[in-house]
Amino acid sequence: MTESTKAYDLILHGATSFVGQIMTEYLANYQSESYSWAISGRSESKLLALKNRLGLNIEHFIADAADESSLSAICEQTKVVVSTVGPYALYGEALIKACVTSGTDYCDLTGEPQWIKAMLDKYESQAQTSGARIVHCTGFDSIPSDIGVYSLQKRAIERTGQPAKHVKMRVRKIKGAASGGTIASMMNVLKEAKEDPQLRKALVNPYVLCPSNHGFTVRQKNHKKAEQDKQLKMWTMPFVMAAINERVVHRSNALLDNMYGSEFRYDEAMSAKTASQAWTFTLGLGAFMLGASVSPIRSLLESYVLPKPGEGPSPEEQLNGMFDMRFYANLEDNQKIVIKVEGDRDPGYGSTAKMLAQSALCLAKDVPDLAGGFWTPASALNEALISRLSTHAGVIVSEL
Repeated sequence: MTESTKAYDLILHGATSFVGQIMTEYLANYQSESYSWAISGRSESKLLALKNRLGLNIEHFIADAADESSLSAICEQTKVVVSTVGPYALYGEALIKACVTSGTDYCDLTGEPQWIKAMLDKYESQAQTSGARIVHCTGFDSIPSDIGVYSLQKRAIERTGQPAKHVKMRVRKIKGAASGGTIASMMNVLKEAKEDPQLRKALVNPYVLCPSNHGFTVRQKNHKKAEQDKQLKMWTMPFVMAAINERVVHRSNALLDNMYGSEFRYDEAMSAKTASQAWTFTLGLGAFMLGASVSPIRSLLESYVLPKPGEGPSPEEQLNGMFDMRFYANLEDNQKIVIKVEGDRDPGYGSTAKMLAQSALCLAKDVPDLAGGFWTPASALNEALISRLSTHAGVIVSEL
């Protein structure tokens, strides 16, 4: 079945997951353009219940992460498969295999660098041959970081003829809660790293997701503790999403033909109002990560403290959530650039569902000449996605 004869622009796989339900509701109410879509998952009763709750008259398909034939069947029906089924390191490979085999486009919201690296090593050449465009990290990790840096560097090049050598991202405000699915993915990364010394080594490499011939050697800063940034006149504390965001940004640089330069440095942190706040948060995060890396404590946290997969912030919390991320750079001629990326919903779920939906539609409709392979949001979708997010997803990029 060719692209032009496929029945759907997108199929949402994992529609009954926490973020899948939010995205299904968003698509059910999204009428700004014509598109065809369907949903899939492993439980027909849950899919029917979701359709009934939302009053949806769309097709649904039964497909399970462990059943390659059912995943191949949905690939045959659609231009793009959107997956919300995580942790991806546990449940994601079979769908990637089905997509690259059939030449079907794909996007997800993984934040698991070790899994992305494994998929690159295993399937990238096959995707380039089949024409499948695979775009990971099309949620809060890592669209805001990726398009923020892209937008800043584009302005820098327009003004001075060259990119900024160093970009800092600081999370100025964030309001939202984590879901059980996100927690499960993070816990799985910690578990895998604990068991695999080679993986631990790979995870600290800022260029681990870059193509093998990237040639980048600049030492990157890793925010591990509370610090005072005298240049920006603020205290900073570690940002847990930096581990994936920074690596996606460096891969974008490589895929955009070194648009940010071979000497490019990039780091992410959260801003704090006081030294006390920065140190209190840093010590608390450190204690949690240490405990979560120890198997018995991790089991206790998963059983009695942390939300379970399928649980997450309420509709009211999603609506009242937001994020405000700032990107700072000094240019060669003493000009300064500050880019703001802001979202109007809970970042991990309300905003992520909208970003994921618009990424899938962008991939299906806006980038016909994009070659097969593994891409990042900025390298694959760039201007078209930024426009869509501003118009339809409440995610705004602006210069301050």
